[in-house]
Formats: sequence, structure tokens, C-alpha cells
Amino acid sequence: MRPEAIRELLDRVAGGQLSAAEATEELKGLPFTDLGFARVDGHRELRNGLPEVIYAEGKTAGQIVEIARTMINAGQAVLVTRLDSAKASELCNSLDGFDYSETSRVARRGKSPAGGNSRASVAVVSAGTADQAVAAEAAETLAFMSVEVCEFVDVGVAGVHRLLASRAALSESAVAIVVAGMEGALPSVVGGIIDLPVIAVPTSVGYGASFEGLAALLAMMNSCAAGVTVVNIDNGFGAAVAAAAILRTGARVNGPA
Repeated sequence: MRPEAIRELLDRVAGGQLSAAEATEELKGLPFTDLGFARVDGHRELRNGLPEVIYAEGKTAGQIVEIARTMINAGQAVLVTRLDSAKASELCNSLDGFDYSETSRVARRGKSPAGGNSRASVAVVSAGTADQAVAAEAAETLAFMSVEVCEFVDVGVAGVHRLLASRAALSESAVAIVVAGMEGALPSVVGGIIDLPVIAVPTSVGYGASFEGLAALLAMMNSCAAGVTVVNIDNGFGAAVAAAAILRTGARVNGPA
């Protein structure tokens, strides 16, 4: 349940339009709904600004549909990550209103105001085309959270002039998410030329000695650019949530940017 829904409910009780018993009935879905195979957290958006997100890997299509239906019935926006095309087809055929991106493997229905109504944008910077799936996951997640996204694609350090040509545009955002595999050098370069918070996302792209993203992860954690923070391998979703939290906090403290 969203904070505004709680406020509306309390206003209706205060105004005499709803009895305390009726309000209690509406609140029965808090804090979770037990489906047997999952306990759907209806209280999460009230606690941290973002509704529960459905991680599709390891779940059947039927389970995903039932969790999503429960969230929709509670008036929540729905985001599903790591969703393959077969499960996405069943979800979209079972429930109306979903948009699915095969590149990012993300399905979304509605939007959450998790960006804190900030007018600032987040730059999603990807080193190469092979990193695009992870970058797209970050971009789709940000769009779900009502955050404006500026994408900079294929600007890796093998041709650093491509990045430098975009420096001015990149600096107009409030946060940069930088996605790279191979040796993972791009976040250090970005962190060295702009004054924004940089969230680095290592990807599993690379040859054998990249160890499925471990080399990029360690390189980013040892960045020589001060202030670069790092999320887990291929975790575009986590980077987007962190960026939205930065915007939300800024909007709360200073007003919309």
C-alpha cells in the first residue's frame, strides 16, 4: 500500500466517510499477504519508498502471476526483473497493463514515485554493446521509479574520446551509473572527469581471465577515483535503486532538484 493511500484512508475516517471497522478491513493486507509459496510484502513502500520487486529467476510463471496479481489488487505498481520471454508471455497474457523489455528482461506495470519527485536525471553509461542488457535493467528500473534517464552507450576506454565528447551532457545529470565488463576501467575514468556520485556496475562480459565479472568487480572496488561505489556483478537493478535513493534524499532535504 502506498503512503498516499494510507493518508487518503485516514482522511476518510477523519471525515466520517469511513468507519474504523471498514478502515481496519482495508488494512488487513498489511504488512503482508500469505500465498503459501510467498509472503507478499504490502508494507515495503511505506517503509523504504519502493514496493516489493519480483525477482523472476527461480520462480514459475504461475507464481510470478499470482504475486503480481496480489500486488495489483493492493493498488501497487509492479516491477519484475530477470524475466525470460516465455514467462513474460504468460504474465502479459494473464494480467493487463504490463510492458516487457526483452533486452533488460524487465516487465513493469505502472510507476512508483521512488525517485522522490526529483526533476534531476540519472546518467546510465555503458562501456560496450555487450554490457547493454545490464545497463537496460538499470534504465528500466529507473523509469519504473519515475526517474528521468540519460543513456550513454558504447563509450568504453578502448576509445575514450567517445566518453570525453559526452562529458558536458553527462555532467548535467545528478548521479551516474557506469556499467562495464572486461577490466572494468570505465567507472574510474568517469569518476575522474565529473563531480557526480558514481555507482559502478561490473558485468560478467569478458574473456576467461575476467572470471565472469570478478576482475571488473575487484578493479572497481580498487578504483583510484575517490567516491566511486560498487554494486554486485550484473546488478543494474541495485544500482538504479541506490541512485533513486540519492535523488529521493536530496528532494526531501532540499526540495525537488
